Amino acid sequence: MSEKYKGMALGMFELDNLVACFVALDAAAKTANIRIQGVERNRLKSGACVKMRGSVSDVRAAMEAALAAAKPMAKVISQNIIASPSEDTEIGLEMTIRK
Repeated sequence: MSEKYKGMALGMFELDNLVACFVALDAAAKTANIRIQGVERNRLKSGACVKMRGSVSDVRAAMEAALAAAKPMAKVISQNIIASPSEDTEIGLEMTIRK
């Protein structure tokens, strides 16, 4: 597990538009004290998945801001917050980010 994210909540959202993902992550970063862990482009579609880390309250605030910013230009495919990811989850996340 990456030590720089140890103890941090995980927020993830997927949009159907790559540009909207960058607009959303910019809004998220400006709203709360979060770190962007990764942006993974969907190879079969034009969208992407964004993963961000921080305290539960910061991730929640950042997620709300991100989705509000993206709403006029993209469809939200999925969204979720994991307050305390397990070590196995962390391993899976690292595997997808480095693929």
